[in-house]
Amino acid sequence: MRRMTTLAAVAVVALGSGIVGTGAPGMGSVAQAEPGGCLKYGAAGAVGGHVVHHGVIGALGGCVTGMYRRHVYRKEAKQKAALYDKEHPGAKGTYEEKATAYDVEHSTEPGKMNAGAPLGNASGQPNTPAQGQSPAAGQDETHF
Repeated sequence: MRRMTTLAAVAVVALGSGIVGTGAPGMGSVAQAEPGGCLKYGAAGAVGGHVVHHGVIGALGGCVTGMYRRHVYRKEAKQKAALYDKEHPGAKGTYEEKATAYDVEHSTEPGKMNAGAPLGNASGQPNTPAQGQSPAAGQDETHF
């Protein structure tokens, strides 16, 4: 009986989290690049809360955190889609597709509007000081 209960619980979690594909035969389900949401963060919060004997509070806190993280992600994706629309008027697709295209074109990471510090200048060459100038603070002159 205990084994049947465990298998049922695993099946519910797998179906709820999208682990098991529900697409057409021969087709995998579409992967989402969104943060986990209430279910995933709530489960992690419940495990963390269980360790300190506050499982329900941990689950609630994890659920709220997951909903907030997903909200921020979607808000930023819509902002990226609007920027993509400005650069490519008349482009078709969902805001998620446009945000992904914006990330690809601008070398940004999902969840970050701007790329990190550039690795080189516009020509692709590494940033080096002009002759007679010392390197900027935090840079050393060692080349590997």
